[in-house]
Amino acid sequence: MTAPVTPVIELRDIYRTFRNGDEDVDVLKGVSLTILPGEFVAIVGASGSGKSTLMNLLGCLDRPTRGQYLFNGQDVSALSKDELAALRRDAFGFVFQSYNLLPGGTARENVEVPAVYAGVSRLERHRRAEALLTRLGLADRLGHQPGQLSGGQQQRVSIARALMNGGQVILADEPTGALDSHTGEEVMALFAELAAQGHTLILITHDAKVAAHADRVIEISDGVIMADQGPSLSQYEQRTPITATSLNTRPGNFFTNLGEALRMSLSALTGNLFRTVLTLLGIVIGVASVITMLAIGDGARQSIVDRISSMGSNLLLVRPGAPNQRGWGTTTLIPEDAYAVSELPGIVAAIPEQSGTVTLRAGGRDHSSEVMATSSAFSAVRSWPVEYGSFFTREDELDFASVAVLGQTAAKAVFPDQDPLGQYVMVDNVLFLVIGVISSRGASPMGRDEDDVIIVPFESGGVRLLGRRYLRTMTVAVASDADIYAAQQAVQDLLLRRHGVEDFQIRNMESIIESVTETQNTMTLLLGSIAAISLLVGGIGVMNIMLVSVTERTREIGVRMATGARTGNIMQQFLTEAVLVSALGGVLGVLIGLSVTLMLEKLGTDVAFSAMPVMLAFGCAFMTGLVFGYLPARKAAHLDPVVALASE
Repeated sequence: MTAPVTPVIELRDIYRTFRNGDEDVDVLKGVSLTILPGEFVAIVGASGSGKSTLMNLLGCLDRPTRGQYLFNGQDVSALSKDELAALRRDAFGFVFQSYNLLPGGTARENVEVPAVYAGVSRLERHRRAEALLTRLGLADRLGHQPGQLSGGQQQRVSIARALMNGGQVILADEPTGALDSHTGEEVMALFAELAAQGHTLILITHDAKVAAHADRVIEISDGVIMADQGPSLSQYEQRTPITATSLNTRPGNFFTNLGEALRMSLSALTGNLFRTVLTLLGIVIGVASVITMLAIGDGARQSIVDRISSMGSNLLLVRPGAPNQRGWGTTTLIPEDAYAVSELPGIVAAIPEQSGTVTLRAGGRDHSSEVMATSSAFSAVRSWPVEYGSFFTREDELDFASVAVLGQTAAKAVFPDQDPLGQYVMVDNVLFLVIGVISSRGASPMGRDEDDVIIVPFESGGVRLLGRRYLRTMTVAVASDADIYAAQQAVQDLLLRRHGVEDFQIRNMESIIESVTETQNTMTLLLGSIAAISLLVGGIGVMNIMLVSVTERTREIGVRMATGARTGNIMQQFLTEAVLVSALGGVLGVLIGLSVTLMLEKLGTDVAFSAMPVMLAFGCAFMTGLVFGYLPARKAAHLDPVVALASE
């Protein structure tokens, strides 16, 4: 006695209802159907009869509203999306009227798509795809894209794709509808050959001539099967059906899938190069801006801190005027205060300072410069050495000597063609002997040229040039082994005793450096934030382009789902594309940002290179792709396969 045959497909009282506004429309109405392994079945019906809806249900692209669907004896009605995708991947092959080939892929790459989602190695995929295409007469078209193939050749590629994972059940939807009669006959002969080899073929058509090639014809009208001769056991016994157990497929692991997603993403991005470049542009500008802005901010901060630190970290600055008030023009500090502070324990020197603008004249040349009246300890306390010649001495101060030390800029202005040492310079109306030229200091943090100066003894300069003895500032040098805060308190106590009121301000260099650093950090953060906004805008651009890409590639997504792509596969691919764009933009942005920063450094801008801004900018670009690519990827992954395949 012959063992009972398990149908490959069994439908029991299947209904499929769609919502049309406020009305439910039954497209399939209680369809019951049994198909044995190896059968060649044609489902025939007019347009609107429900045959395409039936095909979508048979191919697990859609779910019945109610009823039971058994595949190889397993109830698939309640399977999850990923379980249905696995079933399509392992058991089904689809041949569409419009071919539905991926436009950017070659014939071989299109055939390989189902095997990608089955986890087949790349080498094995190549071998299997080449064998199938050769078998179908396309050995010389392996590297051709769909646009380079005729309609018949494209249909053969889609048939090869349907066979890639074994093709236990091949569903062909109007496979000859877009072909001429001769090519259509060739395709139908090919289907007959596949049926003879044991593939279960289900042909969906409205053409009775095409249906006549099948062993069994099922007529459907208005969602109801009108005629069906039933399965033929004799045909089943004459063939050796291909079964799911003969398929050598397995789900790919994460890294295999990631590698394939990366390869497909590169193909998709290079396929629309101009749009990819525009998408990259926002990320590139954002990353380059972050790196450049932070480098400029850090460089400015470091420059200011270095300049202040170069004067020594053991200095106290005493200015006239009550705390929290501007001290310019006040007369609360006098030279005797500096002399008294110099006598305190732990104090190396206290130098009085007064300044003003004067006119230098020598050799028929006039030059406006700043005069600094100070003490002989100025050079040592301010760590500003003489380049050649000498600095004036304490005796020069006491003798009211008319000697001067020139800054580099002032020296070049009044003595451009001769050595200024031993020369006389008229400062306003007072003649001074140049005894030295001090080393170059460059621009101050405020941008003033510190080398455009003439330095003279305090007594002679204050009285004879500036006409005043009060101090603009007093700089106090504390011994290196002394406590600067204790020294500051001692100076404050002394000046309080001398003045009776607190009409002065004292700050130590450490607090100034901390304050400047804090201010510059705020400015750097502000610059970085402005640059980060451009990176954010670039991220929004990535999301926008990816959403457009999902819309444009909806049918491609449907094809991938039909060939076995799970939700995770689709999401991984689109996320990979978004991250790839952002990462590539990040790399280019880093290179451009570093190049611009180097160029600015060559032009004299203070910049500071460090790894952190580069890593931060690139990391933000990478995360931008991940965050802004998630929504488009999720939208793509949750598309309905039937809706996606029907899109134009």
